Amino acid sequence: MSRYFEYRHVVGFEETNLVGNVYYVNYLRWQGRCRELFLKERAPDVLADLRADLKLFTLRVDCEFFAELSLFDELAIRMRLVDLAQTQVEFGFDYVRLDGPDAEALVARGMQRVACMRGPNTRTVPARVPDPLLRALLPYSARAAS
Repeated sequence: MSRYFEYRHVVGFEETNLVGNVYYVNYLRWQGRCRELFLKERAPDVLADLRADLKLFTLRVDCEFFAELSLFDELAIRMRLVDLAQTQVEFGFDYVRLDGPDAEALVARGMQRVACMRGPNTRTVPARVPDPLLRALLPYSARAAS
């Protein structure tokens, strides 16, 4: 199994700016999309929990850019587990442009720190990372690759 969960994407017109390159906010949107698809595919039990009272609060988001992306570039957003605490998870994201069958270029690197919370919107409190999410995340940690 890979050390990362991968979401593939092709850049569309709506994601580029007047200069023709990808507008920076889209990198953050792709992080969220990758995380959502991970939950759908690898941790579907967590989705029911989210419909109940579990909330995933994004505490911090970051993205460092190394190269430009343009219209119709194909890329892979690769998510891995960086840190796991009792109530928080940190994800790392590599944005890789797919230049051909055997050619890739790292164009950006990002991270996202998420806190698990429970309770009504006016009285949420920190909660342990749910077991189904823990089990789904562990194969994507640096330790799993060792």
